[in-house]
Amino acid sequence: MSRVVQPPGDSLPLDAPPGVETERRIEGTATEPQPTATWRHYFALTKPRVVALIVFTAIVGTLLASPGLPPLRALLWGNLGIACAAACAAALNHVLDRRIDMQMARTRGRPLPRGKLSERQALAFAAVLGFVSMAVLGFLVNPLTALLTFASLIGYAVIYTVWLKRATSQNIVIGGAAGAAPPVLGWTAVTGNVDPNALLLFLIIFAWTPPHFWALAIARRDDYARAGIPMLPVTHGIEYTRLHVLLYTVLLAAVSLMPFLTRMSGLIYLGAALVLDAIFMYYALALKRSASKTLPMKVFRFSVTYLMWLFAALLIDHYLPTT
Repeated sequence: MSRVVQPPGDSLPLDAPPGVETERRIEGTATEPQPTATWRHYFALTKPRVVALIVFTAIVGTLLASPGLPPLRALLWGNLGIACAAACAAALNHVLDRRIDMQMARTRGRPLPRGKLSERQALAFAAVLGFVSMAVLGFLVNPLTALLTFASLIGYAVIYTVWLKRATSQNIVIGGAAGAAPPVLGWTAVTGNVDPNALLLFLIIFAWTPPHFWALAIARRDDYARAGIPMLPVTHGIEYTRLHVLLYTVLLAAVSLMPFLTRMSGLIYLGAALVLDAIFMYYALALKRSASKTLPMKVFRFSVTYLMWLFAALLIDHYLPTT
């Protein structure tokens, strides 16, 4: 009588009942291989749109720090280092938030939840970006800019993402300090010190962050609730959050006038700030009064436009001074 030989490899035993899998198959050795990571997946880790806004505000800080054009070293290497640090923080955020991202419709398409990159690949990429950032800023710019940039990186990637985001509904208010740092970093790259005018730019972004992000949180409330993240609309309700979007928009309008009141900027900036504040206030009031499902995202999108044009106005006013 002939003897049946079990074929090599990952095949099931010949006498195994239907539906039974070996331990190795359960562990995934027989699953289809993941697609090879491409530069697009690594690029997505950097949150390019967010980093673009960060770098823009840093460049404005760099340009405002000098009466004319700033030193090329500060403008080029300073903002390259800041950009690498921001991209590093974004990549670390992807790794630390990977389980949350899998539960949220807005983020489940990111590279890690989709299995396009492994955690090890993402961490290695973040480490390279962080090393390049600190080397460029420390050796080609100045130590203070490197130190402040490192502090803001840790503030966002660790203190906010690991602790504050999961600990309190005021997470975005406290954690907003890290996101408000770029114009200070750009300014410091030129001067080597922290100038009071740079702190005004910090205050603008710090006051802008809550209404900007809470508008998004209202739109994605169910996502955050499902993931167990205590964003303000989850812990205190949407109506309460609408009120605070309005209150912080009022605060932002007041803070945005400070560059003119301190004579840092002139009439061009004042005119732009008043128009942008009026539009933002209109959106915030509409959000307070309306239960529209689409309005929160409109407010969110306009808030990005607001910050871009406000900082552009600072720059235009700087090079076209008026009395």
